[in-house]
Amino acid sequence: QVQLVESGGGLVQAGGSLRLSCAASGGTFGNRAMGWFRQAPGKERDFVAAITYFGTTYYTDSVKERFTISRDNAKNTLYLQMNSLTPEDTAVYYCAGRAAYGLARSDRDYDYWGPGTQVTVSS
Repeated sequence: QVQLVESGGGLVQAGGSLRLSCAASGGTFGNRAMGWFRQAPGKERDFVAAITYFGTTYYTDSVKERFTISRDNAKNTLYLQMNSLTPEDTAVYYCAGRAAYGLARSDRDYDYWGPGTQVTVSS
């Protein structure tokens, strides 16, 4: 059973940057697609970005040009580089993995999840 753990969250001022990491234990990413989601207080969990084993990426419109998803398959680590952060990016960020190869933006298409890491952007 693969377990995921996120790290790198914290408090940052608007316009700043953070880099989130997601490490796997108890298994590997394999050739599965991976993704990042976020959930703001009082809101549903939303898709942020996804990446295939070979590096094809997919972003929600609100983070394009600001966020970059990447993965190191040898290290079983997923990343999310977040630049030009705004208070609207404040949320708990979750790493998720699929049992399939292709990209997906629905959280119902992801099979295992990390516990989340808090990102707070102050104005």
